[in-house]
Amino acid sequence: MISTEDLIALVRNYNPKTNEQRLAEAFAYGEEMHLGQFRHSGEPYFTHPVAVAAILTEQRLDDATIITALLHDTIEDTKANYEEVSERFGKEVAELVDGVTKLTNLQLSSRETKQAENFRKLFMAMSKDLRVILVKLADRLHNMRTIKAMRPDKQAQKAHETMDIYAPLAGRMGMQWMREELEDLAFRVLNPEGRQSIIRRFITLQRETGDVIHRITGDMRSELEKAGIEAEVFGRAKKPYSIWRKMQEKDQGFSRLSDIYGFRIITATEEDSYRTLGAIHQRWRAVPGRFKDYISQPKSNGYRSIHTTVSGRDGKRVEVQIRTRQMHDVAETGVAAHWSYRDGVRTQNPFAVDPAKWIASLTEQFDAEEDHDEFLEAVKLEMYSDQVFCFTPKGDVIKLPKGATPIDYAYAIHTRIGHACVGAKVDAIRVPLWTRLRNGQSVEIITAEGQTPQVSWLEIATTGKARTAIRRALRDADRERFVKLGHELARSAFEHVGRKATDKTLETAARALRLGNAHELLARLGSAEITGHDVVQAVYPDLVPDKSDEISPRRAVIGLEPGQGFERAACCQPLPGERIIGITYRGRGVVVHAADCDHLSNYEDQPERWVDVHWHSGNHPAVYGVTLGLTIGNDAGVLGRICTLIGEKKANISDLEFIDRKPDFYRLVINVELRDVEQLHSLILMLEAENDVAAVERLRDYPAKQSAN
Repeated sequence: MISTEDLIALVRNYNPKTNEQRLAEAFAYGEEMHLGQFRHSGEPYFTHPVAVAAILTEQRLDDATIITALLHDTIEDTKANYEEVSERFGKEVAELVDGVTKLTNLQLSSRETKQAENFRKLFMAMSKDLRVILVKLADRLHNMRTIKAMRPDKQAQKAHETMDIYAPLAGRMGMQWMREELEDLAFRVLNPEGRQSIIRRFITLQRETGDVIHRITGDMRSELEKAGIEAEVFGRAKKPYSIWRKMQEKDQGFSRLSDIYGFRIITATEEDSYRTLGAIHQRWRAVPGRFKDYISQPKSNGYRSIHTTVSGRDGKRVEVQIRTRQMHDVAETGVAAHWSYRDGVRTQNPFAVDPAKWIASLTEQFDAEEDHDEFLEAVKLEMYSDQVFCFTPKGDVIKLPKGATPIDYAYAIHTRIGHACVGAKVDAIRVPLWTRLRNGQSVEIITAEGQTPQVSWLEIATTGKARTAIRRALRDADRERFVKLGHELARSAFEHVGRKATDKTLETAARALRLGNAHELLARLGSAEITGHDVVQAVYPDLVPDKSDEISPRRAVIGLEPGQGFERAACCQPLPGERIIGITYRGRGVVVHAADCDHLSNYEDQPERWVDVHWHSGNHPAVYGVTLGLTIGNDAGVLGRICTLIGEKKANISDLEFIDRKPDFYRLVINVELRDVEQLHSLILMLEAENDVAAVERLRDYPAKQSAN
């Protein structure tokens, strides 16, 4: 652990006017509070806060942030409290420490819907003071650097959380070096073999080609000297994870990857940056489509640089980034540049963005989102995205993520334009809506009255804003269809118990289920969010059949080990009464397949995993889902009669999906919950006898699913 004097010296190097006494007091207080606490490695716990503070000194941050790092775990893990920290170190530090504590308690690795809500809270914490996130990122970086002391399962959990949340967040904030290191540290945990293979190939490449970085750096310096340009040149090999990701994205082996080296040229002025670009392109051949000018079109986090890829020695491609010193400071520290010090004063970097404005722009598009899953998807899309800049016909610039389409462009202008989009022109040429836009293109959206969003647009759109708007419009359009279907399902469900689905009955059910009104109840029933059984039970619980003599689904299968659980295979959906075979899975218990399931052939060479099981012969409840495919006539009342027939067979419809609509026939898929195979055969025979049913079949592998080995 570095000493108090060493830490103060690190701060004094960039801020000679630092309050050394306050730093020393914070160091002593944190050490006292954590006395007797130890890390998984056996080291004193306080070594961690000190290391976090040291990481933040590399970004030349202010005293309050460094003190927060020293104290960031005191409120959570020691007898210290907010009031005491505030009294001793001021309200600003206490607020920052409290903010870090709240972030730590978010448990960001929880299930997806909870994770979406945590993202929302995370952004709220960021909006209050972005330095909270800077401390948390440094905290995560040190924990990842020392992760080997943790249990393997905890290592995997932290690595996934780092890869999914903290690394992309660091990248979004402009701290690319931190993103790369976090990704690589997580990669080491999640795929150690893959990372080692990349490192071994690097060693082999260096043995075969020598020090390529040193030679190319020398060549670049020589060209710049000829052009009379003073600049610093740095070269490096890319991180193993960065190379692995390129291999996956391009579906190429290591030997076919060419741009595995990166070079940075730091110039004195913006003019010299463009002169440097000319010198580099005169000496080496530029790779088409690999040029980006982030100086004239900076990223939202303040990042400015010229990117180009050229063919260097031996035809090897190398990436080159060219920028001034001030631009480089922002590129290294991102949004944190707002708090950076140089020579004892807060740096007045003209390229550093206002953190409040930055976080406001990041969260604005998510504020109105109601669906947590969609919110999470939008956040991740925006975090991982690079940017392209397109122009409107009037010359205004529209920023979009890499891979964006005209649909994304239309919604970026206005939701109304997106909804009415029927086509697009790129550089005055009509193009399909799925076209990927590129930097510098001029885009014109063609609209038409009466146009509405199409389901296929969800496959085309890439931005969270566009996908959210499309989903909302499709939901609104589907709502009336769901209400109509819900009417039929409700009528069938109530007739099943000898009652009628009157308006008053439905309103009563809606109140019992805590839904707004009968209209909302029917919409949810039609979209399979609730079942007819739920609705009937809410009003007539005494009319629901007594199930006391039914066999619990938990003990429906005989032949399992004591305490061993089972689940039905999704591929074949076996029912009680059918011959079944069990396949053991580590951590999942036994998965039960129908004896004639095609997927059983996958386990022919693993007889030790086969289990001899059979269904209990008693009375089973109607809870076993089966998928049916139907082709029915497109006439009024047909769907209602089908639902009634299914209800009469004491089966419950859990989901219904139209997959093809023709003028004369509909094709649909219905998920029904049944007791056993006998009830299934009886239901199919009844449906086949119906005049308006052209075809009915039991569907397996819909959609196609493969069980994990």
